[in-house]
Amino acid sequence: MVDVPIIWILGGPGCGKGTQCAKIVEKYGFTHLSSGDLLREEVASGSDKGRELQAVMSSGGLVSNQEVLSLLNGAVSRAKGNSKGFLIDGYPREKNQGIAFEEQIAPADLALYFECSEDTMVQRILARAAAAAVKRADDNEATIRSRLQTFKQNTSAILEQYVDKTLTINAERDVDVIFTEVVDAIECVLKKRQKAVASC
Repeated sequence: MVDVPIIWILGGPGCGKGTQCAKIVEKYGFTHLSSGDLLREEVASGSDKGRELQAVMSSGGLVSNQEVLSLLNGAVSRAKGNSKGFLIDGYPREKNQGIAFEEQIAPADLALYFECSEDTMVQRILARAAAAAVKRADDNEATIRSRLQTFKQNTSAILEQYVDKTLTINAERDVDVIFTEVVDAIECVLKKRQKAVASC
């Protein structure tokens, strides 16, 4: 059982959710768990599971939902004794993943969806790619727009499923303005958990 807040962090590539996660960690001391980072760490560890994941990913396959959920569950279990809360970044990516997460790990208190126009995300990703020391083959506009379409289709189903616990945030604004809204939402979650308020 997890007795600290769990917040899903949703948003397309380039929406600025990484920046907001860093600010949340700094202010609240929450544990930031990224499904992508957990996969990369498992591969880098050289474990049997890591080698299996490497084989799947290097052949262009998708890692099964259960594998990702298992890594998240393990990370939450290891950290829950001394964590003040969890930010689950990049998960769920589709409705069924959200259902499985809540059944197998714990219900989420809140989903923060950082909404950004497709053009803004494309510009940010291309700018980031231009500044990167290592160029990625998939950092071209056509591929990025294709990725964003897939993201949008999957995310709309998540937002419909979890409408009661989702806060959509306009991520086109200044970082600190966005963070003020994020803080208000997290403070509401903390008050609800302390039974100080029924709703915010």
